[in-house]
Amino acid sequence: MNARFSLALLLLLPLAAGAQTAAPPAPPRPEVIALKAARLFDGTRETSVANGVVIVEAGKVKAAGSGIPIPPGARVMDLGDATLLPGFIDAHVHITGESSDNWYKDAIDGLRQTVAEQAIRATVFARRTLDAGFTTVRNVGAGDWIDIGLRNSINDDVVPGPRILTAAHSLGARGGHCDNGGFPYMAFGKEPGIAEGIASGPDQFRDAVRIQHKYGANVIKVCATGGVLSLGDAVDSPQITQAEMDALVDEAHRLGLKTAAHAHGAEGAKVAIRAGIDSIEHGSFLDEEALQMMKQKGTYLVPTLMAGEYAGGRKATRQYPPEIAAKAKAALEARSASFKRALALGVKIAFGTDTAVSPHGKNAEEYALMVEHGMSAGAALLTGPSAAVLLGVNRITGTIEAGKQADIVAVPGDVLADIRATEKPVFVMKGGKVHRNERGR
Repeated sequence: MNARFSLALLLLLPLAAGAQTAAPPAPPRPEVIALKAARLFDGTRETSVANGVVIVEAGKVKAAGSGIPIPPGARVMDLGDATLLPGFIDAHVHITGESSDNWYKDAIDGLRQTVAEQAIRATVFARRTLDAGFTTVRNVGAGDWIDIGLRNSINDDVVPGPRILTAAHSLGARGGHCDNGGFPYMAFGKEPGIAEGIASGPDQFRDAVRIQHKYGANVIKVCATGGVLSLGDAVDSPQITQAEMDALVDEAHRLGLKTAAHAHGAEGAKVAIRAGIDSIEHGSFLDEEALQMMKQKGTYLVPTLMAGEYAGGRKATRQYPPEIAAKAKAALEARSASFKRALALGVKIAFGTDTAVSPHGKNAEEYALMVEHGMSAGAALLTGPSAAVLLGVNRITGTIEAGKQADIVAVPGDVLADIRATEKPVFVMKGGKVHRNERGR
């Protein structure tokens, strides 16, 4: 080895040793965003505060309040004359489909569309939902596991959409609201069974819960009564026995899953309430006894007032078979009185719309309907945080508080003075990522 090479080697050795022991570079510090608006409604009370500020770091709320200091170096987004609110939560959607103005056309399209086509359309509905400020939804029934794929794709940032808790197939009785009743035998191919949610007897309903859970459901939905949009049943008829409902709810809760019961009629709702169901959906014909039971047990009502408006009320433009049109009219006439009685008794109410009966992206119209039916604007807005509790996600979202996900919406002006401002969001953030910003600041 010549002297010059030896000297070079000796000079390089310390550099090599230093390279081995040097600490890796520190990861870049996450961006800090400061959201400002004229008002902040944080979801913890019925009132708002002026000069709202929310500090967001690493996808979570770091601080929130009135006029709080903005950290040095933070990116300031001043939304001006607006109200900052928690991301909206809808506890009752069907995000994989949507009704047109013609029931007959929908029936034909449902037979012609492939599963792949339905899945692609579902991504459009998901984007519309997030555009409307709804950062979390509970999907209470879909076919062919499309909802599971959509949820997973959103979680993996493949497509934009809200955080989804989903039921996969709704469970129900043979020939009931969750089955394809009112059509000739084998019109849709083989009879649906336990995997598709159609069961008979306590053991089969337990198994149906297990199958939905096995393939990804994180909530269980059951049709406890007849429904408006099904052909073969009365809207308020009970459809699940007490033993079946007891087994279904027990198995779901054993697996750590929340439960929801589609129930227009009082008797079917009582079966579900006795079993310990977490929420009653619709509740159009609830009587005093059912409401008192809900109050005593802490069962939530998800009223879906919008569904009544779009199926048989002021927004109804859809062409239905006569038997469905009659049921829609009856449910609409009953649901307002039922909701007002629930409100007067202090039954817990969570926000839910039954969107798919109404167009996706119109979900916030439910707020104005609740105000029209006797709620204050602040109380109506708090049905979103209540939905977070019902869904079991209140530790991560539902209110704007330090440590929670930065799910934040801004609407123009003072939302407590004009509840319809919820229908015109100008800013949407989900998990700290800006999805929509019309103010451009």
